[in-house]
Amino acid sequence: MKNTVRVLLIASLALGFTACKKEEAAAPAADAQTALIAPSKDDDAGWKKYLQEVALQNMGNITNSPFLYYLPPESDADFQAKYDRQVESATTAIGRGIQPGNMLAFGSSASAKMADLIAAAFAKVEPNTMKGVRVVYIGSAADNARVQAVIQPTGAEYIFVEAK
Repeated sequence: MKNTVRVLLIASLALGFTACKKEEAAAPAADAQTALIAPSKDDDAGWKKYLQEVALQNMGNITNSPFLYYLPPESDADFQAKYDRQVESATTAIGRGIQPGNMLAFGSSASAKMADLIAAAFAKVEPNTMKGVRVVYIGSAADNARVQAVIQPTGAEYIFVEAK
């Protein structure tokens, strides 16, 4: 019986020490992940992947799956139709109300048009009705102030990620 207790104690200590070493090894990997580089302006597939990666990096304490809104490059032949559909989709979703603990991520190489989309989607949102919601905008620094001015009155947490 004493030997069994000793073996269990040693196994518990060994497990504890190996777990500590894994956390230390994971920390540098997390730091390396923060340096994302935006793909070229016309790389549609690259931008979709980039939006997902940036959204995951900015989840923080959000546990629900993020809502991602993406526009293709402006060189896309169907850009205007896709833009109109995304405006309608985002406006409808936001109009229904977004529950606390959710995140909305908006990103595109067409930064100015994405800023227009955000302005249209949030136009009818009442002040302080989105507390506990995180909104991430991935775009050009030139559009940041305009988007922030639209999001701030809603009470949502706003995060800007410059696409460089």
